[in-house]
Amino acid sequence: MAADITQLLVDSRAGNADALERLLPLLYDELRGLAARALSRERGDHTLQPTALVHEAWLKLVDQRQREWKNRSHFLAIAATAMRRILVHHAEAARAQKRGGGSARVEVTDVTGLGTTDRLDLLALDEALEDLARRDERKAKVVEMRFFAGLSEEEVALALGVTTRTIERDWKMARAWLRVALEPGAGSAKG
Repeated sequence: MAADITQLLVDSRAGNADALERLLPLLYDELRGLAARALSRERGDHTLQPTALVHEAWLKLVDQRQREWKNRSHFLAIAATAMRRILVHHAEAARAQKRGGGSARVEVTDVTGLGTTDRLDLLALDEALEDLARRDERKAKVVEMRFFAGLSEEEVALALGVTTRTIERDWKMARAWLRVALEPGAGSAKG
């Protein structure tokens, strides 16, 4: 099945619309799992459901002009990034609707040990990841793939074309950097 998915990804990258249509049913359960994981970290009153998040992400993915999906892990990493963007957009919209427009804290459960508390502010995490990406894009991608997509270190290594040991080091360093960046009153991390 992994070979089938990889071939469909290659075919869709070449512009084969039929391959793209056949891809969603094969990946739907995994995408829904990604969405459920992402939403389980969100605040309890979130209005998005996993199915809606999958559909929004799928529309973003198929609307891309260039599809450079290399394999299943790489595709799931890109899907996780799309889901993160959607969740951040929803968090920003929720914040804008609050009186004063800027003080709402939209939290996600910290299940990976990134922060020092049980909850993380999604907008603060997004800002910290953007800052990390400017400093070290690969480490930011590792966080996206591990935290948002729930990919294993081996899957991340495959998607990024590096060794598992490199991903282990990147993951450890990125978590340490984010812990500092996400401390209350820290602003942006130095480094």
